[in-house]
Amino acid sequence: MYKPVLTILKKREDDIKMGIKQAEDGKKMLEDAEAKQKELLQKTQEQVDKILKDAKADAQDLRQTSEENTKKDAERILAQARQTIEEETKEAEERLTQRVGEVAVALLEKSLTGLFGEKEQKTLLKKAVLEINKKNLS
Repeated sequence: MYKPVLTILKKREDDIKMGIKQAEDGKKMLEDAEAKQKELLQKTQEQVDKILKDAKADAQDLRQTSEENTKKDAERILAQARQTIEEETKEAEERLTQRVGEVAVALLEKSLTGLFGEKEQKTLLKKAVLEINKKNLS
């Protein structure tokens, strides 16, 4: 009589431990993703700095031939560079945000298995997805 109960309790304890480990793994993955995002933003800023530096150098060379034409060209180049960088940064952030959301949902899905019934799992996952989507839109 005790052995089946102990077996159930042991399985429950193992499931909880696995859920905690998966949550910790998910947290680590999220931290890694945030670090990668920070690195990507830093690289993007370096690219911005390099593009701005290059554009300024180009403007300096062109100024010798015509001050007015150089000013117009530099403004156009800077505007295009900023727009390109903004677009690339936005795309990278969107991809990263989507990937983090997918990982979070997958992790949550794995974590909920065995802890809740299928109906509760679907409800919790649905709420999590809605919350992630809200944050992604913000």
